[in-house]
Amino acid sequence: MYRRDGKLPFDGMHEECGVFGVYSTETRDVAHTAYYGLYALQHRGQESSGIAVAYANKIQYFKGMGLVPEVFANGNLDMLPEGDIAIGHVRYSTTGASRLVNAQPIVFTGKCGKMALAHNGNLTNTRQLREELIRDNAVFQTSIDSEVMALLINKYSDGDIVKGVLRACARFEGSFALVVMTTDKLIAVRDPYGIRPLVLGKSIDDILVASETCAIDAVGGNVLRDVRPGEVVVISADGITSHFLEKKAKTASCIFEYVYFARPDSVIDGCSVYEARKEAGKILARTHPIDADIVSGVPDSAVVAARGYSEVSGIPYVEALAKNRYVGRTFIQPDQSMRENSVSVKMNALRSNICGKRLIIIDDSIVRGTTSRKIVRMLRDAGAKEVHMMICSPVVLHPCPLGIDMQTGSQLIGANRSVEEICAYIGADSLAYLTVDQLKETCRGAKLGFCTGCFDAQYPYPMDDYRADKHKFE
Repeated sequence: MYRRDGKLPFDGMHEECGVFGVYSTETRDVAHTAYYGLYALQHRGQESSGIAVAYANKIQYFKGMGLVPEVFANGNLDMLPEGDIAIGHVRYSTTGASRLVNAQPIVFTGKCGKMALAHNGNLTNTRQLREELIRDNAVFQTSIDSEVMALLINKYSDGDIVKGVLRACARFEGSFALVVMTTDKLIAVRDPYGIRPLVLGKSIDDILVASETCAIDAVGGNVLRDVRPGEVVVISADGITSHFLEKKAKTASCIFEYVYFARPDSVIDGCSVYEARKEAGKILARTHPIDADIVSGVPDSAVVAARGYSEVSGIPYVEALAKNRYVGRTFIQPDQSMRENSVSVKMNALRSNICGKRLIIIDDSIVRGTTSRKIVRMLRDAGAKEVHMMICSPVVLHPCPLGIDMQTGSQLIGANRSVEEICAYIGADSLAYLTVDQLKETCRGAKLGFCTGCFDAQYPYPMDDYRADKHKFE
């Protein structure tokens, strides 16, 4: 699966974004609540972040490139006024380049007055909707799906934001978890398939919305429930009301949330991410036993699975890799050269723990293979006698157009090489994966069905006509 220049593209999976919203019953510093919520969601996007606050029939916002504490340093957070509603966003770009103009929330004035929107996911009919809006004389400032969504909501609103959201969302195809804010309402929407996660919470004075439960926990809230697939939750002075988009025949939440994207302390659709990952390691131990001295996990997402493998196999868990906590997730770095460099400084082998040992190393996935190859080489250079790699997901065979930056089959080592060939490429002594059925078994507590399209082409709806292009409108 080499490129034309003979090089293998860099490994990694890229999930788009995290969203957060807060509706307070009193005017206060809601921006700080959004800040801490976004901080807890930083793992979902490290390119940019932003917060918008509604106050006195106005909306004020600040957004910038970089991590949450970087963007809101130097008094930037304190410049946001006290208010009663706020939404926030952390971004990794799946559609639209990594530029400030594409940072969210999207804020503008329309038929409903001031409005702000933040989005996690990826639409598959963006081009069609964008061209339609252009024919209506819309002027675009960005190249992202989220602006298309905001303008279509405005088009259909006729002064009623709820009406606009319902009518616009009925036309969206793809994955979306939305938070929409006016000066008096906070609206949360989850696509009818439930592809992207979204959860409701409550604290003493606040109603909260977030991509993951860990963000609700971070601001001292209690989780109420998941937003249901196709649900439009409206939060206002009248309380919480729900509307529903047309129901789909089946739900299809992204199973990679449990494998990699979500934090282990989150619960998605009733299933603990921690327990799902631990079960993955247990299943690997039962189905792929290896005679080894130690077992370890690639930090952070595979550590829990490695402990599960150790528990079943009886092989001691020992840390093999030390992580630099001040380097972000490799897959989320926006530039390939940055990702390449960050792998080298992100982690280092613990020579004293692995020298002369037969090692089982657990990882979440292999997409392009270069990260795995670097890790195996690092472990061998530190003296590992054997390196056996176990993967907590099936072989990635197909692209994903629904919010993961993995959009062409040519990028995927599993689509172009056998397991044996992948093993040889990364330099491991052996390589094993979970099956699709085994991965589903790890998430058996989940209330929804799963999208497993990247493994078996079983997408929620046909993708034959969709052609992904990350920078469609640059």
